[in-house]
Parts: sequence; C-alpha cells; structure tokens
Amino acid sequence: MTAAGPALIERFQRARSDPERAVLEGFHALKHALRFGAAVEVACGPAAAPLAALARRLAPDLTGWLAQHLELVPEDLFERLIPSPPATAVVAIAQRPAPDLQALLAAPGDGGPLVLLEQPSHHGNLGAVVRVAAAAGAGAVLTTGPLEPWHPNALRGSAGLHYALPVVRLERLPESARPLLAIDPAGAPLRLGEIPDDAVLAFGSERRGLSPALRARATRTVALPMRPGVSSLNLATAVASVLYAWRLARPD
Repeated sequence: MTAAGPALIERFQRARSDPERAVLEGFHALKHALRFGAAVEVACGPAAAPLAALARRLAPDLTGWLAQHLELVPEDLFERLIPSPPATAVVAIAQRPAPDLQALLAAPGDGGPLVLLEQPSHHGNLGAVVRVAAAAGAGAVLTTGPLEPWHPNALRGSAGLHYALPVVRLERLPESARPLLAIDPAGAPLRLGEIPDDAVLAFGSERRGLSPALRARATRTVALPMRPGVSSLNLATAVASVLYAWRLARPD
C-alpha cells in the first residue's frame, strides 16, 4: 500500500456518513452522477483500460472525463476503500446537492409530481424508487423516517440517479398547496388521467402502509387495480405504476 493509502481509506470511510457527500459505487452510479452535474471530488480504480472500454461501449460521453480524472490505485488498496467493491472497479466521492424543499413544494407542477415515501425500510427499494422516479420525470423523491436516502446502498440501487432529481429526507411533509394523493389499497381504483402534474404521491412501506395521520391529510386516496388474491406490490413497482399512469396520460 502506498503512503497515501490509509488517508484515502479514511476519506472514503468519512464520506459514507458525511451529510454533504455521497459515495458512488460502480461505473453506472458514477456515469449518471456525472451526466446530471455531480461535483465529483475523487474517483478511484485499479485499472484504466477496462473502465475506458466500458465507457466507450456504454457512455462515450464520459471517456474524456475518466482519462483526465480517474486516480489509479493498487488492487489491495481499492478493495479496502468500501465494504463491497463493485465488479466495475470504480468508486468515487461526490458532493451532495442541497435542494430547496420550500421551493419544491411551492412549484406549480411543471417539474412533475413529487414522490413521498413514508418510513421506507430498505435502502435498495428506496434506491429503486429514485431510479424509476428519475426515468418517469418526477419532480423529487421525499422520504420520512430514519432511513438515510443518500446511503451508498440506496445510491447503488438508483445507479447514481439521485443526481437527476432532488432526493430529500424530512421529518414530516409540510403543509403545501399541492394536492396530496395517498396510494392505499382502500382507495378508489386509479385511472389514467387522474394524477395532476403538481401532485404529491404518498406511498407507505409494504409492511405497514401509510399512517392514519397521512391518509387523513390526503386530498384523495387511490389504489392500483390488482388481480384478486394479490395483496401488495413491491414499493418500487408501485411507484413505477403510478408514475407511468401519470406520464402516459400526458399530451407530450
């Protein structure tokens, strides 16, 4: 290990719990972060040629950045930077954006509905929600509860698409002029064209569902139509279904 090795290991360890930074694990997380404007402070890998080949095949727009910024480190050092080194052999540290929650809630809706996850319980599911929300064009992903939405495992699940839209944890949803749609099995079946562009779409966890307090605040309660006998959907699947019901009904 080089003399700088312990300092680099410590830097990555600190970044994992730093509220102003994010650890990007793997090529796809780094790729999306860069495409959506992330300020990457350091990117490390044990070999340049395989990454360059991957970039030429999947993201030719990033070949120049990698050639200029990738910091080559010995294999033994790379394997100690994070708990589970990715197969694509690159990890990075980037600054987290600081979205304005008040401005998000006050927006007229041209940025798409906001997704609210109440008390999510799994980083991987949370990351998958961010990924589909970015793809569908949602305005933001908001979460409540103790789970850190910028945890490296959530970033891995989103493939770095946290940088494509605001991702914010809050104590509770503030009052807002946006209509609040509760997604709940007790609601009326959701139909195409029923979701306003400025809606806040509230989803509970698979185990607990939405809290009575949040359901009571809802402007409307809607449910995804499902085959009899099927009790629930994976959280990311439910979010994807509702968001695409919104997107496919838009004139554009």
